[in-house]
Amino acid sequence: MDILLNVLEDKKVDQKITISGSKSESNRLLILQKLFTELAIENLSDSDDSVHMQHALTTSDELVNIGHAGTAMRFLTSYFAINKGRETVLTGSERMQNRPIEILVNALKDLGANISYEAKEGYPPIRIKGTNINKEKVQINGNVSSQYISSLLLIASKLEKGLEIELIGKITSVPYIKMTLSLLTQLGIENSFEGNIVKVLPKKSIEKQTVVVESDWSSASYFYSIIALSEIGSKIQLSAYKKESLQGDSCLAEIYQHFGVETTFGENFITLKKVKDTSKEVLEIDLKNAPDIAQTIAVTCFAEEIACNLTGLHTLKIKETDRLVALHDELSKLGAKITVTNETLHLEITNIIHKNIAIKTYNDHRMAMAFAPLALKVPIQINNAEVVTKSYQKFWEDMQQIGIKIDEL
Repeated sequence: MDILLNVLEDKKVDQKITISGSKSESNRLLILQKLFTELAIENLSDSDDSVHMQHALTTSDELVNIGHAGTAMRFLTSYFAINKGRETVLTGSERMQNRPIEILVNALKDLGANISYEAKEGYPPIRIKGTNINKEKVQINGNVSSQYISSLLLIASKLEKGLEIELIGKITSVPYIKMTLSLLTQLGIENSFEGNIVKVLPKKSIEKQTVVVESDWSSASYFYSIIALSEIGSKIQLSAYKKESLQGDSCLAEIYQHFGVETTFGENFITLKKVKDTSKEVLEIDLKNAPDIAQTIAVTCFAEEIACNLTGLHTLKIKETDRLVALHDELSKLGAKITVTNETLHLEITNIIHKNIAIKTYNDHRMAMAFAPLALKVPIQINNAEVVTKSYQKFWEDMQQIGIKIDEL
């Protein structure tokens, strides 16, 4: 489905939006719920990724297809590796079969897991024969996707002796590792993260409890962008959020001050308000701890006619698409002067935005959503717009609630 977003006529936005639970938190908790039946979860994400995760955790089929769900692929690899007596072939979409899994598989095999490749070495589909894992120490590079590390941490308490992970070299995406450890702590599972050593102690059972998932901060980023592009005085209330968030993307509240957006925390909600014009200073920011908001920030900078230097983006190469190349190609079509490397993005100041440009989304939900706020400036076409359901089922409905008129092409 291709759609045309017409220019928002009234740039004075004032709305209340409810966003479903964090995909990152939900998928971690779904794994933990299978390991500890005493756990109940509220405000689960309604994203495709979490739906795939729930299906994979309840099916008895040998072949488990998780589509485009990268988090599910990583977390389920470890889960099925300790599911003694079960044999599983874990696969996904064509893109998923070209996203590397070797670093995680090697770490699990070092611990004693039985995993083999069905096709291309180092990539899904993989055959996993669940077994007892009794080794307790493993090494893994610290600059890889944090999902590999979290995958190991989520099963760690169910290993006979727990687990000690030594992170080699520079550690990236620390907030996501800390999110996983915070959830373990919440369940009463002892753990520590000191220097480059992460430890999780074994735990047979937990106290019966219910965890309420905070709404997704990555999804909030698109509303930050909308308020940044709107008139002074515009505001959007988003629920359900908390000030002491486990999510790395909560740094949005600080970053978007550059764009004149003020964040006020209420009881389980935040209010975003445009209080002043965007600063014309070059935005220099290291996003190694929050790479998922890079696309939103780059598009906001382009729309607000400011330059930016974004670094710490090396993990974007192995997402749903190569997000750096995709950003370069689509922003260039709109008139941007942009250069990218394997881990950086540099945007120069431009004062033109071409109208009615068709944005390719590359099966990447964040490409579709990051470019949508440009409808406050120019009419823009989004191809394969249904891709947003991967993380945000109601995205286009919420865009219409704000006042953006959408025509299906």
